[in-house]
Amino acid sequence: MKQTAVVTAGTAGIGLETALGLAEAGLAVTLVGRDGERGARAVERINGTAPAHSARFLAADLASLGAVRALAGRIAADGPLTVLVNNVGAMFADRQESVDGIEATFAVNHLSPYLLTELLLPVLRAGSPSRIVNVTSGAVGVAKRVFDAVEPPGGYYGFHWYGRAKLANLAYTLELAERLDGTGVSVFAADPGGAATDMTNGTMTDPKIVSPGLRLLWPLVRRKFERSTSGPASLAARSSIFAATDGSLAGRTGVVIGPQAHPVAPFRAAADPRVAEAVRRLSERLAPVTTA
Repeated sequence: MKQTAVVTAGTAGIGLETALGLAEAGLAVTLVGRDGERGARAVERINGTAPAHSARFLAADLASLGAVRALAGRIAADGPLTVLVNNVGAMFADRQESVDGIEATFAVNHLSPYLLTELLLPVLRAGSPSRIVNVTSGAVGVAKRVFDAVEPPGGYYGFHWYGRAKLANLAYTLELAERLDGTGVSVFAADPGGAATDMTNGTMTDPKIVSPGLRLLWPLVRRKFERSTSGPASLAARSSIFAATDGSLAGRTGVVIGPQAHPVAPFRAAADPRVAEAVRRLSERLAPVTTA
């Protein structure tokens, strides 16, 4: 049976480098993104490497839960799925809302991959042994850990809210791994570390994305940040490619793969069952898997 992979936000940066790695490993890769021209260029680049299977592009705005549902239907219609890499991520300097009226950081970084994953579980089970890889971030360390509502108390600071959404997704990842244990579907988180991408070279250079206390240290923080995000996206993609393909992970699940492409301990708050339960309740309310 042909092995297949889906990579969200796969038309540039870390997502494209991940897709290239999966294609090199022999998987038939589907790239998901918003921009058709970018998608065509990414497919051309992958197919230019003479992979075993041609790549393809599917257009979807993953900030929209309706678009996520439609995308899941298109992917599921193709049959069994071997690898799902939820690489989508976004950070905003100013507060924004999605088309569903949900704060955009939480919608894109958690609800979108959560809903897509849940909707694709049947085809991932059919494709077992299969893997789900959710891309996480070191920004979880600056996150508020309250998930009674979409938005935490206090002012909006993009970096902290990004970290909170990634923490929600990491907690979901570890809970999902436990839920699917023994089904043939393994679940991993991959931390790419730093890389020079559109997000790191754009939004993350704006000091207002961090709380006022951290802004006082911004010159030092930024210098450290610039050193840690100056590497190529191909290097940052190693953790996702390892999580998706490496044979040493066969039969394992619930593992976090660090920037050096080896297992690391998960962030403690993500393994807290109270955090996981709060995230589950909030996710099910905002993005129900069934619409009945």
